[in-house]
Amino acid sequence: MSGIDYSFDERLAYASTLPSEWYTDPDALRREKEKIFSRTWQLVGRAEQVARPGDFFTATIADEPVIVARGMDEKLRAFSNVCRHRAGPVAAGCGNRKAFRCGYHGWTYSLEGRLLGTPEFEGVECFNKEEIALPEFSVEVWSGLVFVNIDDACASLFDVLEDLPARSGLKEQTSFQLAARKDWYVDCNWKVYVDNYLEGYHIPIVHPALARELDYTRYRTETRRYYSIQHSPIKRVDSARLHVDENADENEAQFFWLFPNLMLNVYADNYSTNLIVPLGPERTLTVFEWYFRDAESIEAGEQVRRIVEFSDEIQLEDINICEAVHRGLRSRSYGSGRYSVKRENGVHHFHGLIAEFLARA
Repeated sequence: MSGIDYSFDERLAYASTLPSEWYTDPDALRREKEKIFSRTWQLVGRAEQVARPGDFFTATIADEPVIVARGMDEKLRAFSNVCRHRAGPVAAGCGNRKAFRCGYHGWTYSLEGRLLGTPEFEGVECFNKEEIALPEFSVEVWSGLVFVNIDDACASLFDVLEDLPARSGLKEQTSFQLAARKDWYVDCNWKVYVDNYLEGYHIPIVHPALARELDYTRYRTETRRYYSIQHSPIKRVDSARLHVDENADENEAQFFWLFPNLMLNVYADNYSTNLIVPLGPERTLTVFEWYFRDAESIEAGEQVRRIVEFSDEIQLEDINICEAVHRGLRSRSYGSGRYSVKRENGVHHFHGLIAEFLARA
C-alpha cells in the first residue's frame, strides 16, 4: 500500500488515527477491495426484487460483477456475472428470466448457474459443458435486505451481525416499504465519510439543526466485534423535524454501522440504510434508502417528504465537511491525529478493523 508504517494501538487514549496516505494513495484502495470488500458481507439489494422464480438483479462487489437470482426451485442464489467463455456479461440490470444469455456470444445459463447452451461450438475437444457453471457466492437475507459475500471462507451473515438484528428492533415484516432513494457523489475517500458517520463529536459544529433535536450531552457509542451503535435521546422541541412517539417515556435515535460500509439509522417510525461505495481513492458514492410503514399512504408520503428534506440538509453539511477534510488529508503538513476518548471510540474501532483486515494473509 503506502510506505507509511502504522501500528494500531488498542488503547484509545494512546492511539493515533490512520495515516493520511491511507486515504489518498490509489494502491490503498486496491488493497482494501482485495482484503476488505471482497471478504465482508455487502448489501446489494432488497428481497422484493427477487421475490418470484426467475427474478434477478445485478450488482458489483470489489470490482466483481454479481447476479442475484431466484431459481425455479425458489432458492435464492448469487453468481459471478462473468461468462465462462470470454468473460462477457451474463446478465444486465434486473428483471425476470427463464435463463441467462451472455451479451457477447450468446452462451446461456440456467437460473441455477449451469451452462446450458454454447452456440457454434462444435469440434472443440476436451470440453464438457455439463462440467461448467457460474461460480456461486454466499447470499443471505435479513429484514428484507439482500447481502452477498464473495469470499469462499466467509462466516455466516448472522454470525457477523451478532445481536444487531435484535437491538435494531427491525424484524421480517412487510409493513416496512421502500419509500425513497437518493444517490450522492462525494469528493472524498470512502473512509473519510465513514469516519464522519461514526462520531457525534462534529454534530454541534456541523449540524446545528440536528444538534437542536438530539441530546448531545447523553450521546454515546458502543462497539461490538464487527459493528457499532450510536445512541442519542431525541429532545422534545417546538417545530421538531424528528418524529417522536408521544406514548414513549423516552425517544432515542439509533445509528448502527456494520463493517466496513453500511449504516442503518433507526427512528421511532422509520429507518434508512446508507451504503458507502468507493468509486476511487478520492470519490465516493453514498446510497440512501428510506423505509416506512404503509409508505404509499398520503400521510406517510408527507412524512417521507419531511424526513428526506431534513436528511438532505444534513447530508449537504456532511459532504461539505468531508470534502474539506479530504483536502486537508492531502496536505504535506498533516500525517495523522489523535482520538477524543469521550467521543471517538467508534472511529478508533473502525480503524482497528481496517488495520486487522489489511494485515491478514
